Amino acid sequence: MDTLQVILLSLIQGITEFLPISSSAHLILPSQLLGWTDQGLAFDVAVHFGSLIAVMAYFRADIQRMLIAWTGHVIHRRASEDAELAWYVILATIPAVVFGLILNIFGENLFRHLWIIAATTIGFGILLGVADLMYEKRPAKDNRLTLKRAMIIGFAQPLALIPGTSRSGITMTAALMLGLSRDLSARFSFLLSIPLILAASLLKTKDLIESSAAVDWQTLGLGVVVSALSAFACIHFFLNAINRMGFMPFVIYRLVLGVFLLFVIF
Repeated sequence: MDTLQVILLSLIQGITEFLPISSSAHLILPSQLLGWTDQGLAFDVAVHFGSLIAVMAYFRADIQRMLIAWTGHVIHRRASEDAELAWYVILATIPAVVFGLILNIFGENLFRHLWIIAATTIGFGILLGVADLMYEKRPAKDNRLTLKRAMIIGFAQPLALIPGTSRSGITMTAALMLGLSRDLSARFSFLLSIPLILAASLLKTKDLIESSAAVDWQTLGLGVVVSALSAFACIHFFLNAINRMGFMPFVIYRLVLGVFLLFVIF
């Protein structure tokens, strides 16, 4: 890949990883629409690692509190809200890990077709819009994260294994439908992404080590930096703007993108 291609793909990963518009779909699109060769496993690992750095850096204070509280709960049975939240993140991650391993066995390219991306982009975009309208019209908002709600969100997360769905999009959709606020829906979705991106990165790193492919470390380093910086900025913008603008701009974007993809196909 040339430098422009590396920067563009890294920006796409960083910006779309945490927005409800599907990073996997956007990373597939350049090869489908522009005829670019697949960026390869090593680059995929690098840009996801950059996203992981960004979300862990942004929520570093929350992660530290959760780790301390969770350790205290495991060792000393000392209950707290932070320990509870840590358990919710751990337990809600399990469904996606299980389904991810199953998909890895049968082949992760199973759903990587343009018409599937178009359908999921439109379908889950409409679902996000419905969830946002439900949140607006709900007379009394019970903005509490419980184990039941966390697990429902967790079981929605494996749907994001289908390109075009969006991991952040489907988890935020489920959270909104359960009555959580936009801000809490987004924050829990971002915290859920940490163990999942970490697990995926480790799995892909293992595959990379076992392969005989040559590694261009300069390209990977650039991908990590651009992905991390753009993802950090995206998280900051999203959390500061979501309560004001809602999810409808992302719904409209998904519908326009989905229709464009259908136009390309047919």
